[in-house]
This record gives sequence, structure tokens and C-alpha cells, in this order.
Amino acid sequence: MEEKLTVIEDKFVTIHPCPVLTTLEVIGGKWKPAILWELQLHQIRRFGKLKRALPGITQKMLTQQLRELEKDNVIHRKVYAEVPPRVEYRLTDYGVTLIPILHEMAQWGWTHRKENASDQ
Repeated sequence: MEEKLTVIEDKFVTIHPCPVLTTLEVIGGKWKPAILWELQLHQIRRFGKLKRALPGITQKMLTQQLRELEKDNVIHRKVYAEVPPRVEYRLTDYGVTLIPILHEMAQWGWTHRKENASDQ
């Protein structure tokens, strides 16, 4: 597959010929779908609650994934001027448009798990 590079607002953006790859570029990986799932379930989550909800994720990885989702305008980060600092995350209106995709992925996952449970 040939990728094209285009400039949007002085940024280089990879344009994949397959729109599924474009979607996966934003929400793909081990942790991003789990973060998005948690935020769609609970609307607003603080960093510590997200970390506890995702066993196995490191603080560094969670921070990195949250920054990437924020950069892609999928989540919003709100910092409160308190001591200690409080930071909350929520889906943006644009991020909310991913909820049907997450639900379809969950449905497929449940079906796949059920179908393959009989094989074991």
C-alpha cells in the first residue's frame, strides 16, 4: 500500500489509502481503546482512577497515550489549580463519535470470545 504525505495547517499528516488504517492510527494499540472505553463508561476520570482501571499500564505509558489522544482531539484534559494538582480527562464531542465504534468492537470481542471458548 502506498502512503501519501500531505500538509494540513503546516503539519505533515500521513494519509492512508485505507480509512481503517487512519482510524487505527488514532485509536490503535493496546491501551487507547481501553482508555476510551473507561472514559465512555464514566464520562470523567482522574489520572489515578484511569491507572487503577487499567491493570498493567505504567504511568509513563498512560501519560503518553493520554497526550496522543488529546493531540488528536479525542479527549480533553482539564487541570485544576489546586494543591495537589487535580487533572481530569473526558471525551471531547469529537471523541464521543468513537463510542459506536467501541461498542461494535466490544460486541465483536464478546462474540469472538464466546465462539472460541467452545474450542478450548
